[in-house]
Amino acid sequence: MMFEQIDRQKCKWEAAELLREAQVSPKAMTALYMGLLILLNLFSSLVDTGFFSIFISILVSLMSSVLAAGFTLYCMAVRRGERAEYLTLFDGFSFVGKLIVLDILIGVFIFLWSLLFVVPGIIAAYRYSFALYNLYENPGIGVMEALEMSKRQTLGYKSQLFMLDLSYIGWNLLASFPTLLLIYQMNRDLTMQMFYGIPSPETYFGLPIFVLNALFGLWQLLVALFYLPNAVCVRLAYFETAKRTSGIGEGAAPAQSGTWDGWNAPDGLN
Repeated sequence: MMFEQIDRQKCKWEAAELLREAQVSPKAMTALYMGLLILLNLFSSLVDTGFFSIFISILVSLMSSVLAAGFTLYCMAVRRGERAEYLTLFDGFSFVGKLIVLDILIGVFIFLWSLLFVVPGIIAAYRYSFALYNLYENPGIGVMEALEMSKRQTLGYKSQLFMLDLSYIGWNLLASFPTLLLIYQMNRDLTMQMFYGIPSPETYFGLPIFVLNALFGLWQLLVALFYLPNAVCVRLAYFETAKRTSGIGEGAAPAQSGTWDGWNAPDGLN
């Protein structure tokens, strides 16, 4: 299996240039995507009655997966210089069955590897990180085929993908900061209730939880406008490089004869 060292900063610069030239505004698409996620989460938080609450939570999770697929398809179109309309966000419904099954399988495999220790779980997450991209590009393939393709494509790129994610950790922490602050406050209040009998407050920072969720969602939306399209496009650049060097994937040329395909290679961080 051949692989190459990817210039992360060059990929980010190229992604920024492509997004500036996009026919449909990336900020508008991101705002629509994040806005829909906020509405779904707010709707879920309003329902807290037994089985119906579980059903709504599952439905919101599935809808979130479909929207994530649509946003990635938009970014794929941007990288190809094609126009992707706002309705692209809902294109995942055309293969929603496979999308659900693949999401579940990835979650199960990562969980099983995580039972061994944290590191194997992290490695598994990167091993299957291109599976959804393979399905987005070619919904006609099977879910197991998408997983096997990802396993081969990520050989040699797991550590690079890990470093890519680390490069965006500041943005992720910034987007999550209000939520982390709320979690800290809620845990503190729970501790006070358990050990000192002090009842938990009905509001936090003087506001009901529903209002806080809405405000925190808006904060995440604002932060996402500045980094999310770039982050997805850069990850897609890694995906395209992995397809090219492995010869595996939609539109990829077959691997050159005489090169090691790495199918049964030890699958570590590389």
